[in-house]
Amino acid sequence: MKNKIYHISALILATILIAGMNSCTDLDENLYSELHESNFYNNRLEVLQAALRPFTHMQAWLAPTGQNGYYYHAELSADQLAWPQKGRHGYDSGDHFRQHYHTWTSNEGRMRTAWTLMWTGVGYVNSAIADLEEVDNEAIDISDEEMAAILGELYVLRAFHYMKIMELWGNVPIVTTVGEAINPPTQSKAEVFEFIKTELETHVPNLLPYSEELVGRVSQTAGYAMLAELYLNAEYFIGEPMYDECIAACDKIISGEAGGINGTPELAPDLLETFSNANQNAREALFQFAFSRLGGFTFDWAGFFMGYSNMSRALDVGYSGNNAFVVIPSAFDAYQDNDLRKEEWFLFGPQYVYGTDEPILGVEEYNGQPFIYVNSIRQESQGDLTSEGGMDQGEENSGARFHKYKSGRTSDPDYRENHYMIYRLTEIYFNKAEALMRKNNGVATQEAVDLVNASRRRAFTNEDWEEAQYTTSTLTMDELLAERGREFIFEGKRRTDIIRFGKFTTASWWDHEPTNDPNREIYPIPHTQLAANPNLVQNPGYE
Repeated sequence: MKNKIYHISALILATILIAGMNSCTDLDENLYSELHESNFYNNRLEVLQAALRPFTHMQAWLAPTGQNGYYYHAELSADQLAWPQKGRHGYDSGDHFRQHYHTWTSNEGRMRTAWTLMWTGVGYVNSAIADLEEVDNEAIDISDEEMAAILGELYVLRAFHYMKIMELWGNVPIVTTVGEAINPPTQSKAEVFEFIKTELETHVPNLLPYSEELVGRVSQTAGYAMLAELYLNAEYFIGEPMYDECIAACDKIISGEAGGINGTPELAPDLLETFSNANQNAREALFQFAFSRLGGFTFDWAGFFMGYSNMSRALDVGYSGNNAFVVIPSAFDAYQDNDLRKEEWFLFGPQYVYGTDEPILGVEEYNGQPFIYVNSIRQESQGDLTSEGGMDQGEENSGARFHKYKSGRTSDPDYRENHYMIYRLTEIYFNKAEALMRKNNGVATQEAVDLVNASRRRAFTNEDWEEAQYTTSTLTMDELLAERGREFIFEGKRRTDIIRFGKFTTASWWDHEPTNDPNREIYPIPHTQLAANPNLVQNPGYE
């Protein structure tokens, strides 16, 4: 499997190098060759390079790799994570405060970055489709079936871009060709939804079933997972329930009809396999970024999630971060003390040099003192041990921290070889369970309970399971949302979930009071885009 990872990474690096060559302009002398679609697509490798380029760009906005794309907005506007000011660090012009309080404007720099990254991705897909549709695949020994699957990957990937763009901005243009009108008009969310739905329903069946050879590419499991997500959110998006369709898409994956790395996807037997640094063959993976440090394409979550350099010794790693995202107290409190996820997926309490009892020492408010992560965001170094705290009250140790993905130690042969899971089988179980419950007026069926319990079972010991398992009476809709939060924390899913459950603008959490403004369920079109394209229409409630 490792050789396949390096092969994918080599393709990634090649596509980046090819894209970079297009920026060179001083080529009047010693021009030995030119790259152009008419003389580039000469073999299968070059076709795959073109198909992979949009996918590799997507990690910049979808994964928590430190850029301010979809992930930043999906997590910091929701009820689990925040980026509070910690002493002299982290205010950043109030950017993260406005996410937490839902007071953003159309002049947010990080939102403009997200817009640019995501629409650039659409452009990459459109360009690749335009090029590959002109390729004589038989001349380069690519069968019609494989070529249809490769093009299908691009159509499905473009639909995925549009689904995430629609989630953030609602009414947006639909652009499908290179060189289209400079100022495309805004189209309604209903029209965008129908475009996404049609593209997915048309092209997902043409994709290849997921297999070991398709790790890092778009397969049928990825496509049906996208459809399941689209259908599950249809009632919110367009006011039309599509729960039967959601269940059918989930069943394509659960049954193994859409493939799997080991033939049929299976739930991981524990809490660690899917997120470990040896997760390349994770049995519940459906769609993933095939990151690899050795392959030159590292999944670097450090910027958002890693503490300052003092924490490097606690994990015996060679990286550190901005001490940025923290778990807000109410989210950490949502886990029972005997929930194994609380132990395995977070850093909390006293921190020690790896493998020793030597305390890690603080470097800011607790400079030279033993470093202890606490479930509060307040100025305890100044004697505040009782207040609820706030976004401007954090300190270097405030809040439990991310430890879901584990990079391994620097001496580990698989150090930082983690893949990033975009979709995993557990989410499909939850989606099907939710669709079953929504069809049943919000009441859990036994099948829904069994699906959720199959996941939850991993989080409790045998001794605790009898009390921890759900029944048809205890698995309410509110409890389902809470369990989704506990299971998918840090995975970039939370904003969409609490919007679908009607909590995004109506619920309180920690330092957030509800706006009760449904316009806040989508972001404003960045004012720079409105100025550049007079055919864009600002979303309701924004200037």
